[in-house]
Amino acid sequence: MRHLRLAALSPLAAALLLAACSTGEPAVAPSAPQPSAMHAQLLEDVRILAADEMQGRDTGAPGGALARAYIIGRLDALGVTAPPVGREQPWEMQGRTREGPKTFNGVNVLGVIPGTRVTDKYIVVTAHYDHVGVNDGQVFNGADDNASGVATMLALAADLKREAPEHSVLIVALDGEERGLLGARHFVEAPPVPLASIAMNLNFDMTARAETDGKLWVTGTYQHPTFRPLLEAVPANGAVALAFGKDTPQDTGDDNWVNSSDHAAFHRADVPFLYLGVNYHPDYHRPSDDFATITPSVFISATELSIASFRALDRGLNR
Repeated sequence: MRHLRLAALSPLAAALLLAACSTGEPAVAPSAPQPSAMHAQLLEDVRILAADEMQGRDTGAPGGALARAYIIGRLDALGVTAPPVGREQPWEMQGRTREGPKTFNGVNVLGVIPGTRVTDKYIVVTAHYDHVGVNDGQVFNGADDNASGVATMLALAADLKREAPEHSVLIVALDGEERGLLGARHFVEAPPVPLASIAMNLNFDMTARAETDGKLWVTGTYQHPTFRPLLEAVPANGAVALAFGKDTPQDTGDDNWVNSSDHAAFHRADVPFLYLGVNYHPDYHRPSDDFATITPSVFISATELSIASFRALDRGLNR
């Protein structure tokens, strides 16, 4: 268990913030890195986002702002441009806390990658970067929830910059998921592109700890059965394979994930969705959800499987 550090940023955190905000030399070389370098960057993204200096990345807190600056710096370094509405999408909404309702000021982070075949339709790739912050003096770092999903999304963005997608893609790091899907709700209420032009939402939330059952779960094919054949052909990667479910009327309680993360806001807005994530594990929503609990080989396999899944969907969608 860790205890809350001083609010002042450590030298490491200050250096990270300066690096993230820098417009100088990019942190990622423009030429395609070797797989080992790509894997190292994936793990480094999780390590940094789940560091104590981020103070649990709560919405509206200094740690959340530090995480946001890091993500913006990574997108800038990758050459992922901002859409016409800008890199940041601020919002103010009422959310939930343990003490009751509270008004939160959050910010979504946006990037766009043009498609080569269907330029006027978008796949919106989302991952929430917030977590629950500090509770009872303990930092909840949220390495799997959801520093992992953000790192997977950044790895996908890097892959799409090396080989352009067929559909245009919006890369969206959402804020306020833990407070009631606030950032996702604002996104669909004030989308940067018309909702009618969004072909689907692909949401990454908890992509690291697949060793629990060896599965990266795909939720949403019950609601959108045409997606399933596109993904059934995606082979397992290492010890991790796709599994379909947690989305039927027979899946109840914590075993039904249709409304469990940001994809629910898209679902309610009648936007097709799929959710990729691992099963619950003992560190879920505990201070012990740290970078050290992640098995690198398993997380790398799950991320490569996530990228392969995106490519299969991108190729298979007609519009």
